[in-house]
Amino acid sequence: MNKRVTLAERPTGLPTESTWTYDEVAIPELAEGEILVQTDYISLDPAMRGWLRDVRSYIPPVGIGEVMRSGSLGKVVKANNHFKFKVGDILVGGSGVQQYDVSNGKGYLKIEEGGRPITEYLGVLGMPGMTAYFGILEVGELKEGDVVVVSGGAGAVGSVVGQIAKIKGCKVVGIAGGKDKCNYLVKELRFDAAIDYKNDNIHAGLKEHCPKGIDVYFDNVGGEILDACLSRLALHARIVICGAISQYNATDKVVGPSNYMSLLVNRASMKGMVVFDYADKYHIAREEMTKWLNEGKLKSQIDIYEGIENFNKTLLRLFTGDKQGKLVMKLSE
Repeated sequence: MNKRVTLAERPTGLPTESTWTYDEVAIPELAEGEILVQTDYISLDPAMRGWLRDVRSYIPPVGIGEVMRSGSLGKVVKANNHFKFKVGDILVGGSGVQQYDVSNGKGYLKIEEGGRPITEYLGVLGMPGMTAYFGILEVGELKEGDVVVVSGGAGAVGSVVGQIAKIKGCKVVGIAGGKDKCNYLVKELRFDAAIDYKNDNIHAGLKEHCPKGIDVYFDNVGGEILDACLSRLALHARIVICGAISQYNATDKVVGPSNYMSLLVNRASMKGMVVFDYADKYHIAREEMTKWLNEGKLKSQIDIYEGIENFNKTLLRLFTGDKQGKLVMKLSE
């Protein structure tokens, strides 16, 4: 039997238990050329909240009654003459929030185990890491000596953004919630400074740590923090719009930036990015970041919780901040 989580209703505000249906269904027999993947881990990402909205976006919304979409890591436990994958292969893909997936293999990538923890393929070597790599280097047009500010600095994407910027010779200021997370950024990840948005004055912190302005702002949260960073831009600054987690569960009108005229004054740019646009170059990022990981220049933190029945409670950790690093759920028993 296959335990799974499907979408029961579209939430207003934060998802609740009534958003989902938890059920068990029989696993069908494999057709010719199909594989059965046992999902060991799923990735929990802020983008999942956007996938619940029935609006035009870069990817169709999850349909009512469909298995909730998610990145996944698992192994092939049965194969019926598949041309590419065999029993025992470890695959990263998008099985969704379910224990088993019957697939023709499309969208799955085999992991060649090489000493790195396999869960890193849901974090620094997976979608969050790819987002950070291409977002800061290509969209942000990072240059040595830049002053970089990243919000959601202790998260799966932000923590990698800041570390890449340090590797490339930049000054990095992270914005995160709480003293522990800020200490982690400075003491463990070697950020130059951290601003605690829950307890510090963001404007004062940016003025102190970025006296000559911000060259690159990597935005994961939107709202007031985006507005504060707009007010401190340097000439020809670049803003990368990766996410806006502060707005994802808004029940009122989304809060937009009021300081956008700073883009004109500083001849700056603000550009959105979607990681899927860089899929044909993922192998380049994985190769370089694996090298950095092995050299100790890049650190990875995975926060793992267990049990498909705890899906909603664990998902909400993304929005309460009650996690650190990459949020992952273990499904296999």
